[in-house]
Amino acid sequence: MVREDAEVVTPQVVAVCRDRLHRFSKRPVETITLVAGMGVLGDAHAGMLVQHRSRVRRDPHQPNLRQVHLIHAELFDEARTAGHDLAPGDLGENVTTAGIDLLALPTGTLLDLGGPVVRLTGLRNPCAQINTFRPGLLKVVLARADGTPMGDPAPPTGSAGAATPGVIRKSGVMSVVERGGEVVPGAPITVTLPEGPHEPLRPV
Repeated sequence: MVREDAEVVTPQVVAVCRDRLHRFSKRPVETITLVAGMGVLGDAHAGMLVQHRSRVRRDPHQPNLRQVHLIHAELFDEARTAGHDLAPGDLGENVTTAGIDLLALPTGTLLDLGGPVVRLTGLRNPCAQINTFRPGLLKVVLARADGTPMGDPAPPTGSAGAATPGVIRKSGVMSVVERGGEVVPGAPITVTLPEGPHEPLRPV
């Protein structure tokens, strides 16, 4: 049952960020330009082939499934209750959203960000850099299925343990650009689910 006085948040873009350099955090900007098959124009992680440095070292010829990183702003509220004040871009996302449960969406979901469209490819895998950025923050973004926090980094993406059931990764979702264009704060988000059967998002 939904309470009549419960606040209804229309799915929307809260903030957009980019950075030309490979840094942990990205800078909030007034607008970002998505380029189909590439990512965010002027961002270090844009490209048809993998751009994340650890993955480039393993195999530079992999397709880039992490062109656009999205995080739900509700995670910031959860972090705040644990004593961590976060702002858009702090965790390296390109798009901060509100009013949508990104983590519950299936692989292949299309998100229309006010014109530009991205397709979800998987989950961001939290790494030890999160604790380097803010000590103790890893416990907020990585938890067991029962909701209790985990203190150790998740297994590396691509490893046998990366898809371990019972681990909840909250540090956002990854996507590729299907249709380019400008994305601005306040833009509505429209969700289109893929045809079933649906596959849950897994680390990429």
